[in-house]
Amino acid sequence: MRYTLSDETWGREELEAINRVIESNFFSMGKEVKAFEEEFAIKFGSKYAVMSNSGSSANLLAIAALVYSGKLKSGDEVIVPAVSWSTTYFPLSQHNLKLKFVDINPETLNMDMNKLEKAITKNTKAVFAVNLLGNPNEFDRLIKICKDNNIILLEDNCESMGAKYENRQLGTIGLMGTYSTFYSHHLCTMEGGVTVTNDEELYHYLLSIRAHGWTRNLPANSKIYKKKEDEFYESFNFIMPGYNLRPLEMEAAIGREQLKKLDKIIFQRRENAKYFVEKMQSIKNIRVQKEIQESSWFGFAMILEGSLKEKRSELVKLLKENKIEVRPIVAGNFTKNEAIKYLNHEISGELTGADEIHNSGFFVGNHSKSNKENIDFLINIIESFVKE
Repeated sequence: MRYTLSDETWGREELEAINRVIESNFFSMGKEVKAFEEEFAIKFGSKYAVMSNSGSSANLLAIAALVYSGKLKSGDEVIVPAVSWSTTYFPLSQHNLKLKFVDINPETLNMDMNKLEKAITKNTKAVFAVNLLGNPNEFDRLIKICKDNNIILLEDNCESMGAKYENRQLGTIGLMGTYSTFYSHHLCTMEGGVTVTNDEELYHYLLSIRAHGWTRNLPANSKIYKKKEDEFYESFNFIMPGYNLRPLEMEAAIGREQLKKLDKIIFQRRENAKYFVEKMQSIKNIRVQKEIQESSWFGFAMILEGSLKEKRSELVKLLKENKIEVRPIVAGNFTKNEAIKYLNHEISGELTGADEIHNSGFFVGNHSKSNKENIDFLINIIESFVKE
């Protein structure tokens, strides 16, 4: 048996979508991307959605839009959790913002709300919250903290598509939210990402920044630039420093088919998680991620405790020998990475929760189909390790 990090969710529909694009002979960003964006926005209850070539690019677009719109300024402080993927952090640094790292709750793996409150200063202008491995933050407290301190709430929801808090889709709770549609994620378009917002002005910034900073993709009634009626002039007219983050038509066409399957995918992931959590209850000294409301269960995180705390390398070796794919919990405590020396940053207090995850945590994959057989196999291996 081989227990992989992710499974295949494509069928005949996705292949036909690819063929549809091939037959159209139009491959760069076009009608399929536009249709996917409209369908994505409807699905998640957002006014606007902008597709890009990755979830990392979705984050970059969101931060760039905030800076060019003046909502964030060079040197502003943005609070981030100490555990996340690298491209939660890099776009902030690339736009001359200061990162302030805050510890996580070692049970939920998301930002510790008490420590977040203590970290806020007069220089704090935003919180970039990460819904880690499918799990919602404590949004009742998080929203109140941001409102009370007049700071912007952003969501990196790249690992948590389909998760909900108070029946609201994660990614739509803050001013902007981001999603990833990379191969191993809930919805798979090979590569891809989406940035959503209800703010029309930010939406127009996203459209321009995504494609070189030009005006071509802006609507005639744009809130950020008055377009000339001269189409020739507006085809190569640049109003801000942008990027080329455009997705492919194939990726969008695949995404349109994947969206139709998403409810079933999320349902199955939750069913798998129920089974996993139940099975893990009988195993001592291994803690699993505590769910906040409705997680979409990207994977199954585990943290070794007690007599097992120092034995992660041994257990990981055993899992690999049995063809069970295993990874760190995202990047662990990101401040321990060499890249941190390039970032303007500050660490707020002790990062004890992040350190625990860094040293004693790991995760295995969840699937979009039933993987009870894989879970049973995993549990047997872990039980044999614990008994040694």
